[in-house]
Amino acid sequence: MRIKNSPYTNILATLWNVALAYIIYMLCRVLYVWENWGLFAPGWEALSLGKMLCGSFRFDTSAIFYTNVLYILLMLLPSAVAQRRWWQRMTKGLFLSINSLAIVINISDAVYSQFSGRRTTASFFHEFEGEDNLAKIFFTEVAGHWYLTIAAIALIVILCLLYANPEYYRNRPQEDQDHIGRCKGRFLRIAVFVLVFPVSVIAMRGGLINTYRPLTLADANRYINQPHETAIVLNTPFTIIRTIGKTTFEDPHYFPSDKLDNIYNPIHTPQPVNDTKIQKKNIVILIVESFGREYIGFYNHGLDSGSYTGFTPFVDSLLSQSLTWQTTLANGRKSIDAMPSILSSIPMFVEPFFMTVYAQNNIGGLARELGQRGYSSAFFHGANNGSMAFDNYAAASGWQHYYGRNEYNADPRFGGDDDFDGTWAIWDEPFLQFFATKMTEMEEPFVTALFTASSHHPFALPDKYKETFPEEKLPIYKCIRYTDNALRHFFETAASQPWFKNTIFVLTSDHTNMSDHDQYRSSIGVFSAPILIYDPSGELPRGVLPGVAQQIDIMPTILSILGHDQPYVAFGKNLLDKSTTWAVNYTGGVYQYLENDTLIQFDGERVTACYKLSADPMLKQPLAKHPLTHEKRLKAIIQQYMSRMLNNELTIKQ
Repeated sequence: MRIKNSPYTNILATLWNVALAYIIYMLCRVLYVWENWGLFAPGWEALSLGKMLCGSFRFDTSAIFYTNVLYILLMLLPSAVAQRRWWQRMTKGLFLSINSLAIVINISDAVYSQFSGRRTTASFFHEFEGEDNLAKIFFTEVAGHWYLTIAAIALIVILCLLYANPEYYRNRPQEDQDHIGRCKGRFLRIAVFVLVFPVSVIAMRGGLINTYRPLTLADANRYINQPHETAIVLNTPFTIIRTIGKTTFEDPHYFPSDKLDNIYNPIHTPQPVNDTKIQKKNIVILIVESFGREYIGFYNHGLDSGSYTGFTPFVDSLLSQSLTWQTTLANGRKSIDAMPSILSSIPMFVEPFFMTVYAQNNIGGLARELGQRGYSSAFFHGANNGSMAFDNYAAASGWQHYYGRNEYNADPRFGGDDDFDGTWAIWDEPFLQFFATKMTEMEEPFVTALFTASSHHPFALPDKYKETFPEEKLPIYKCIRYTDNALRHFFETAASQPWFKNTIFVLTSDHTNMSDHDQYRSSIGVFSAPILIYDPSGELPRGVLPGVAQQIDIMPTILSILGHDQPYVAFGKNLLDKSTTWAVNYTGGVYQYLENDTLIQFDGERVTACYKLSADPMLKQPLAKHPLTHEKRLKAIIQQYMSRMLNNELTIKQ
């Protein structure tokens, strides 16, 4: 497209092209919502279209000016050089390159955020540093989401076709061009160029609202009802740019330090016991990829008018012999959130701390605490060594041994890379058998943890199981059935080992995944992960206890069962102590705190909503008031977390 001859051609072309960028961003947003409609549909009618458009405009303005400010300045340069053919070709190439990249990022995130639960931030580039299969995964996604690929190409073509080229520099002699550059509209062009600087700064900061600080990701909550809906008004270039090099944690100073511990203190001080009374049971933690509570029939007897049976017959049978809780929740939405939560009782707030500068902090956990009592320890993950930085975390938190794909391939008793799924890791069934075998070779008592991988996108199965577990409504279902069956075979093997009866098993998932029921799509429902404790000896109680359990409760609960008598830092609670029942997590810039069936949502400054969960599981009817005790405890948890991260106080100083 060409802008006709005018002394203000460059100005008009710039305005047109920036407006075109706004249109492109909005079309990308429509595609994002369409691809993730199942997540947003339950609360869509309650959303205000006007508020969402207003919020979208603010965040798009910030992103567009961040990414296009150089283009704008080059186009509006009040000099004859800005009217030359080579200059215009350069600026056009810059604009099309930057905004084509924005299209690709926004549309790609429509797929990735299904697994991360949010718009992508700068931490993404650290999370996958150890992966060598990203190219394969990318091209698999391109093929699997061909319609989004076509849409991205179409938007880039539209961008190219509708780009406005200043026309007059093409059709006039050089001398005439220079004359125009000197004589026509010089004052206006200079004024506009000077004005670009303050306008760009205001735009990048998010407007004149809240001028004391730039627009943040948390501001998206102003325009929606539930934290997960912030993805609607945000855009991915903004979320990446605004999180590059940012200080992840800040002490909010809600309370004076001398009063903070009285409200909430993560230091656990068990009652001293004699060494002879400390139980020496083995501990086995099974972290099952994407194994959301929704897939488990045991937890969902009333679902679909009572006809729902789930996809996990073995885990259902295991639950009937285990200890579990009425409400069980994850503390994060990604695999990298789960490891610290489950094994070190450190929740995910703002960003996975192991992807921040605070990864250098001293950290504890089950392996380190039990190692002091003479336990041997090993962590197992069938992916490439270095994947998700799990090996780094394991080493930092005291695990003595790490067994990954390398160690599996080196063991001649197993199939090596013939058992590799081609994308992520060794298939669950053979790797779980490897797990059982290696534990038999360990010195007791031991503590081990295993992270499975097969119930993960791209949702593939070993060839021999493709007919056994055919495709169902959601592609993950067949993988859940496969992993459930792999767990069955694992427990059959484990039951024949000499260590089995003296072992406590804990099973949970790292996070949830695809959902087919609205109650599991709400801002709290997306955290619904199973938590069970199974004791083959029968010494522990069994059944479903009332209250709330979360991943960060696993460590203090296990240490309590074992009679651990040394003080330690854990943000969770002992689930066998029924005096407190609460859970906390972070999503879409909002902290969620659930206690005694009341859920509050807090943006760091104020409580934004409060719900009675049993009466309003879809979070559609906020209460007028919230319990001040809930807000007080949540603030104390946040402050303890931030303060201890900043001051390297995640362990007891000797």
